[in-house]
Amino acid sequence: MKYAFSRHYSPLISLGVPIVVGQIGNIVLGFADTLMVGHHSMEELAAASFVNTMFMLFVIFAMGFSYGLTPLVGYSHGRGETAAIGATVRAGLVGSTLLAVLLLVVLSGLYFGLHLLGQPDELLPLMRPYLLVNMVSLPFVCWMNTFKQFFDAVGDTKTPMAVLVGGNVVNIAGNWLLIYGVGPFPELGLLGAGISTLVSRVGMAAAFALLFFFSPRCSAYSEGFRAGGLDRHLLWRVNALGWPLALQMGMESAAFSLSAILVGWIGTTALAAHQVMLTVSQLFYMVYYGMGAAVAVRVSYFRGQGDLSAARATASAGFRIILVIACVVAVPIFLLRGQLSLWFTDSGEVCALVAQTVIPLMAYQFGDGLQCTFANALRGMAHVKPMMYIAFFSYFIVSLPLGWFLGIRLGYGLVGVWWAFPVCLTCAGVLYRMAFERRLREG
Repeated sequence: MKYAFSRHYSPLISLGVPIVVGQIGNIVLGFADTLMVGHHSMEELAAASFVNTMFMLFVIFAMGFSYGLTPLVGYSHGRGETAAIGATVRAGLVGSTLLAVLLLVVLSGLYFGLHLLGQPDELLPLMRPYLLVNMVSLPFVCWMNTFKQFFDAVGDTKTPMAVLVGGNVVNIAGNWLLIYGVGPFPELGLLGAGISTLVSRVGMAAAFALLFFFSPRCSAYSEGFRAGGLDRHLLWRVNALGWPLALQMGMESAAFSLSAILVGWIGTTALAAHQVMLTVSQLFYMVYYGMGAAVAVRVSYFRGQGDLSAARATASAGFRIILVIACVVAVPIFLLRGQLSLWFTDSGEVCALVAQTVIPLMAYQFGDGLQCTFANALRGMAHVKPMMYIAFFSYFIVSLPLGWFLGIRLGYGLVGVWWAFPVCLTCAGVLYRMAFERRLREG
């Protein structure tokens, strides 16, 4: 047991905790946005719910694409090939830039077609400018993701933690100044929250770039970055791994993001409660992501060393850690379910809906932890194509139709939409684990 802890549990915790802290910083960012906007007006909270939910689909898609760097960088790190790591980062930045252009084209269609999605008419004037500001920030999100995956994959998870926490502090301060109009700053409400988020994302991308190119500890990697031209084969590898991961994460996010359209059909109160629930649910997801990312890093490292038995043990240890985290986080959320929404809005109707929707949130934590662990284990093995098909089945064939049936057809409303998530997440987790075990058997 002592050997297992020192070989697998301890390195996972050491790598994962800084990622968790950084991701909790992201939760604080979302929490602060929702809290401050909700206290400005419930209409702005509802508008933020829809825009954030839809935009997050694109952010997570971009994040998934950047995850293709982890098995490449981790494999080279396991073999001590620093120049190859720098070249991979260069290819990753080119790929993420092209992806940002493509996503902006799609987002432009969403911007001009907002009125066609059946949302409340009174929210459209609030949604459009807020969405536009978020669109401007998307390229910086893509570049930031690329640098973050580099730092994580070489085992330096503390640097991204510091950058993310610093960026979130800037965002919260900007929210306070621009939402409420403190001092000489104008009172911009929801638009002010968007501008503050834009500034923080630009700052974080710049900080990562400065550290990569000018920090002494990154000099070997930055030299590899500058050496030679763009390796087209490497760019193809980045895309070959990045696109399946982007599609897998995008479809997972769609189970939540596209459900906002269903919730919008129910009404403004349901949208506001949905936003509160999404903010709370992100606490679980981001904490799981921290440990899941550590699993991907360690599995890719052992893959580089050819030690597949250690890769299997790492994934199992990661899942056990995530289950413990789920139990610790779930208890206070369940006990405070009647008070959660009061932090965001004083609406009694929203409070009642949130308290009911916490139950399916608790129910899907096992499935979410399972799918997070073994999706990242597959990522570490660079075995990503099956993830697309599993995600499509779990989130499009199972989740969205089931959410519509329970929430709209049977009339259970927001709670019915959310009861689809335990089913789809557990389905995905079981299938990811089966694919991981099959890959290990194949060698």
